[in-house]
Amino acid sequence: MYSHQSLKLYIETKRRDMIEAAIHYGMSSEVTIKQSQELDELLNQYRRILIRVKEKEVVNFF
Repeated sequence: MYSHQSLKLYIETKRRDMIEAAIHYGMSSEVTIKQSQELDELLNQYRRILIRVKEKEVVNFF
């Protein structure tokens, strides 16, 4: 599991990798699709972290 900040950096790196793959190999290439799927998983992890943070904020509010 990544920390919040390191995950953000990794997402940006993966996004750049995906864009580069699309430029070099095309949007529907296996390389680009794999990069896209990996980016999707990272974004889902980030979303789950944000949800947990928001849930903690709500609990601590009350």
